[in-house]
Amino acid sequence: MTRHYLDHNATAPVRAEVIEAVAEAMARDGNSLSVHQEGRRAHKALEDAREKVRALVNAPVNGVVFTSSGTESIHAALHGTLKPHNITRIFVSAIEHSAVLANAEATGAAIEIIPAKSSGIVDLAWLKLRLGDYDVEKDGGFLVCIMLANNETGVVQPIRDAADITHDAGGLLFCDAAQAVGKIPVNFVMSGADIMSFTGHKFGGPLGVGAVIAGPNFALDPVMRGGGHEHNRRAGTHNVPGLVGLGVACEMARDSLARAGDIADLRDRMQAAATAAGARVWGTEAERLPGTLCLSAPGFPGETQLMTMDLAGIAISAGSACSSGKTKPSHVLKAMGASENESTSAIRVSLGWNSTEEDADAFCREWPSAYARMKNRIDQRGAA
Repeated sequence: MTRHYLDHNATAPVRAEVIEAVAEAMARDGNSLSVHQEGRRAHKALEDAREKVRALVNAPVNGVVFTSSGTESIHAALHGTLKPHNITRIFVSAIEHSAVLANAEATGAAIEIIPAKSSGIVDLAWLKLRLGDYDVEKDGGFLVCIMLANNETGVVQPIRDAADITHDAGGLLFCDAAQAVGKIPVNFVMSGADIMSFTGHKFGGPLGVGAVIAGPNFALDPVMRGGGHEHNRRAGTHNVPGLVGLGVACEMARDSLARAGDIADLRDRMQAAATAAGARVWGTEAERLPGTLCLSAPGFPGETQLMTMDLAGIAISAGSACSSGKTKPSHVLKAMGASENESTSAIRVSLGWNSTEEDADAFCREWPSAYARMKNRIDQRGAA
């Protein structure tokens, strides 16, 4: 059976060029902080990768801090910002990845949730009103957390506007860009964010590498200590092969960005087939990632859809991969006003850099047929 991988938002297939670059780097000796020839060569490879990352997201010089993952990047950004900036309160959007809320709560700061609208867009009017009388001198510093693109619905958030509102009130903005980098243009400087995070495995890079992007001279307390790595901002021996692979993925991401229109066309084809079969699609009122499709099918539990499609040779996700296996409804869709039935019957279909017409055709063929069979069984039980 031919397999069709439609779960890029969980982990995108690694590019062949990345695999080759990682393998070559693994065959070389040297610690990136050693001063001998082998160490200098490793250090150069590391800094070449940093420059490729910087170029892709328009990061400031010395603004790229390497980590082991998107989750570590979130941890480093939130915990590292707290003390230097006297953060006493963190505003977290209702649609953030669970890693953001979990790390925000772990800081010990007061937490407030920014609601989202039915479109999937964060309610910036609520944020502006809430911050209207916020007194940093009296209440302490604050951090606003809003992702660039949602991992479930693909809805792209108005980060520049959020940054302006936040800065006008004297706060800082953290942006989780894990789902956006390599899929849509990301410009850190123009976004207005003070600090950003992302990871390589969402767009064709290797697992186990990520980055924090920080503004010029942004104070960041290291949450991993013990060495002088990353200019004392993150201790730990560098994963040079993985970071070399990240650099190659960042170079090649321009190919994916050029394919965005074609990928969106494939997404829209699947969306039309699902809608015709009776599904509700989420986030259509807003700009979305080109390859993300989130839909609900009443009476067709998400876990059942996942297994049914898997047996048909199609890999999809029932929500966030980090939450797979959990039966609780999607907090993202609930924030958008979804009912319990709509939340528990939601799936995410996600395309990426190597998706093909055959992948979309397979979904258009198999998913509507599976939903029709499910509705027929429901009708038969009701008649009985």
